[in-house]
Amino acid sequence: MVYCWNTFQSDVRSADVGVGQGSALSPVISGLFIAPVMKLFYIKAALLNTTLLSFVDDGTILAQSKQLDDNNVGLWKAYKIIYLLFVAFALVLEHDKTELDTPLKPKTYWRYLGFYFDHGLTFHEHVRYYATKAFTTVQAMRMLRNSTRGLSPKQRRLLYRSCVVPIATYGYRVWYFDGACNKGTMNQLKRMQRKAALWITGAFCTSPTGSLEALAGLIPVHLMLKKLAMHTVYRVATLSDTHPLCSMMGEGLLKQAKPHACSVALMTPAMRGKVKSTVMEVDECIHTLTESFEPFVPEACPGDRLLDRYVDCLHFDERDPTQDRHPYLDKLIAKARANPLTVLAATDGSVPQSNQYQAASAAIIYKGHRELERTRYVSGRVTAPDMELNAIACAVHLAVKQADCQHIMVFTDCMGSAHRAVDPSVHSGQAFSLSVCRALQEWFEADDLHRITFVYVPSALQWDIHGEAHKYVTELKVRVGPVLNGSPLAIYKHVHYTAWVLSKLLKDVRPPNHKPYGSNA
Repeated sequence: MVYCWNTFQSDVRSADVGVGQGSALSPVISGLFIAPVMKLFYIKAALLNTTLLSFVDDGTILAQSKQLDDNNVGLWKAYKIIYLLFVAFALVLEHDKTELDTPLKPKTYWRYLGFYFDHGLTFHEHVRYYATKAFTTVQAMRMLRNSTRGLSPKQRRLLYRSCVVPIATYGYRVWYFDGACNKGTMNQLKRMQRKAALWITGAFCTSPTGSLEALAGLIPVHLMLKKLAMHTVYRVATLSDTHPLCSMMGEGLLKQAKPHACSVALMTPAMRGKVKSTVMEVDECIHTLTESFEPFVPEACPGDRLLDRYVDCLHFDERDPTQDRHPYLDKLIAKARANPLTVLAATDGSVPQSNQYQAASAAIIYKGHRELERTRYVSGRVTAPDMELNAIACAVHLAVKQADCQHIMVFTDCMGSAHRAVDPSVHSGQAFSLSVCRALQEWFEADDLHRITFVYVPSALQWDIHGEAHKYVTELKVRVGPVLNGSPLAIYKHVHYTAWVLSKLLKDVRPPNHKPYGSNA
């Protein structure tokens, strides 16, 4: 026998002893010979309702029927087919190792990948198992503290959120969805969290549950699951076009995937009204998402990202707790103003405490002591980091348009949003990050001397140009109207207005015939 691998060829060797069972070649050689046998078996045994499994040189035939005698007949016929195929391929079956036994009886519960399935798919055992596991974990944590020493309440809360909540909510979407009967399940989780709140706060056992959760800083179970469920719904929008889950969705989420036989896209309207599941909930609630995501944009490919190609052109002047920031910033801006090729940008976002007003962003552009442009706008009810990201995006778009500019300095009080501004991966506000990455990439390619620096400014300082941006954005007060609740009209106006903001016509004016999408227009 001669072994060949690509251009390599071994010496002639004797093959009368075969290949040892522990040899690395044994699975490869077995697979080469047994694969065609298995393919032919499924063709010849199509009517026998049997399944053939193979692990290297060991095989298993599974037969399914309502009676044991029928299984025996099916196994006998299947074994005959296997025997004839092995003979045709000059292979040998060791009959003395053949066993006909092990009837597989249906179990009450079936465990697969950590999920516990029952006949009715109620997942009561799944919830009971993980709720009990989380409860015993909380019980075991009692040894980590007593009334005089041990972990602090903050550390205990962190331990519970990090180690217990993931256990209790593992696979929760199989039983938590709109229309599911999960009252008993929720009660188990509530008892578990109450025990954890008692451990965190050290309160008496007779304390009210709501007060305990408030003092411990824990979200009530039903609200926590609702929040996680909404995250699951929005997560579907970040999947690739060919992800297997897309094949189960409706027409709006199929993308490039082929619809599954049980997909929502193939259901009749009457069937959609009857079926209750997580997939149905995603299909019904995904329209409330006002953002669009691009999971595989060219700018996010490793090696093509902005931080990969222009790492020397991007700088972050981070926060230093040991540094007195005010004198440092005064010296920094004085040096920047003396350079005629440096453009300064002050950005800030404002999220009013009152729910009656929309969040706002502002950006002001300077060269030296002269103000070039300023802009501000509202974006509904969003988080502070998102508003800071929007403000940075506006500032970058305005700054790269300035003539005779080699260095851009962006002053912000949120360095996390500054890092996200040059991160093209999927995250909240990805559209703004992509616009920043594309604008900076084009600007960097124009001149090798171009660079940008993000400088941290504590908001409490009310410092110089950043204080002016803060004052400018807090002056803008726009009420939230009754239509700003995920309605199609609100979504349309939000998308329309966001597209206008990202355009290059960023001025301190409203677009023609535009009213805030929180109004009754």
